[in-house]
Amino acid sequence: MSSAAQAYARTAQRTASPREIEAQALLKAARQLQDVVTNWNERGPIGLNDALMFNRKLWSLFVSDALRDDSPQTLEIRQNIANIGVFVLSQSAALQMAPQLEPLSALIEINRNIAAGLSGRA
Repeated sequence: MSSAAQAYARTAQRTASPREIEAQALLKAARQLQDVVTNWNERGPIGLNDALMFNRKLWSLFVSDALRDDSPQTLEIRQNIANIGVFVLSQSAALQMAPQLEPLSALIEINRNIAAGLSGRA
């Protein structure tokens, strides 16, 4: 990455809201998973573990944040995040043990839909 691009990325991170940063991270995870799906027939599950690990780390952070007692979110929202997170984490772990193409679409859609909601595009 060029120094100009790095400077832009740093500035964008400082000026973006936490919701927008979370949305961008979810979209990045969705793109990584979509790349695996797009190239599955040619390459098989190449890149799947990296994409799933990124997604798992991201959702682990969301779940951890939702479980914090001092979270600013309502209990209902925190429970919803935790429930979605448990599903995403369990699906991701299952896919790492037994790679399959079809279940990836659910993870991609969850990330895209949550990102759209965070960005106000839902």
